[in-house]
Amino acid sequence: MALLLIRNNKDYQPWIDALHKADPSIEVVTPETIKDPADATMAITWKAPKGSYAKYPNLKVIGSMGAGVDHLFEDESLPKDVILTRVVDDKLASDMQEFVAALCLNHIRNLKTYARLQKENTWKPTDYKRAKDVTVGILGFGTLGQAVGTMLKAIGFNVIGWSSSAKSVDGINSYTEDELDTFLSKSEILVCLLPLTENTKGILNKDLFNKLPQGAYLINVARGGHLVDDDLIEALNSEHLSGAALDVFHNEPLPKEHPFWQQENIIITPHIASMSNAASVSGQVAENYQRMQNGEKLLNQVQAIKGY
Repeated sequence: MALLLIRNNKDYQPWIDALHKADPSIEVVTPETIKDPADATMAITWKAPKGSYAKYPNLKVIGSMGAGVDHLFEDESLPKDVILTRVVDDKLASDMQEFVAALCLNHIRNLKTYARLQKENTWKPTDYKRAKDVTVGILGFGTLGQAVGTMLKAIGFNVIGWSSSAKSVDGINSYTEDELDTFLSKSEILVCLLPLTENTKGILNKDLFNKLPQGAYLINVARGGHLVDDDLIEALNSEHLSGAALDVFHNEPLPKEHPFWQQENIIITPHIASMSNAASVSGQVAENYQRMQNGEKLLNQVQAIKGY
């Protein structure tokens, strides 16, 4: 039996080294080094090339190298009866906390404006907002959303969360599915941390933007598929939204001809809000491999019917 690594960029060595350190007994292979595809019983992947899984007839478990699992469901070769897992890591949560907090503070203190004025050799103090006077709405109030909300609350922001079921977090009001409009009407900064499912594709659209307060700010650190690009540009050009920070896109890298590059009020980052580190997550991957061999319940299983 072997543990198979499949990545879109074939950057395997850090994962091989980390897994060997976590459990030297595990045979770690890649599509280039495996001798018999039938030997692979577990695969750990990130955006594997389409059709990859059809080559390995004995896969029992397929795990995402990150917290997101939408890339698994996009592949029609995904076996129907395989167990799916994802990574849950405190470092991923803290990375996301820091990144979103930085964007929220950047927005209320006008730092992007000053970066532009510096290029123009212009000294122009502008009014700013204080965290205590701004409400941040977390769209997708799961594990990561609650972690981000807790940090923003500690900084001083008013924080609210929206999810399919109510959550209990001290000092944060939790809204559920039938309360989306109320949640949106209060969200002066909207942070998208939703999983990407059939129900959430394109949720960041014209109708949703119109339900946000005038001058609201959008932060998308979930998936590019949540956003209708043209609707965002329209909302920015009409000044209903004051700006946006985007870390994820439909196509990555973002094509050079994409109109987002020309929008002064959009901050573009290359999907770096929170990145899985092989050294920090290899322990749970190795444990799941042993659990699979022993017929035990796996850590961080994904509910395929929900898509996350």
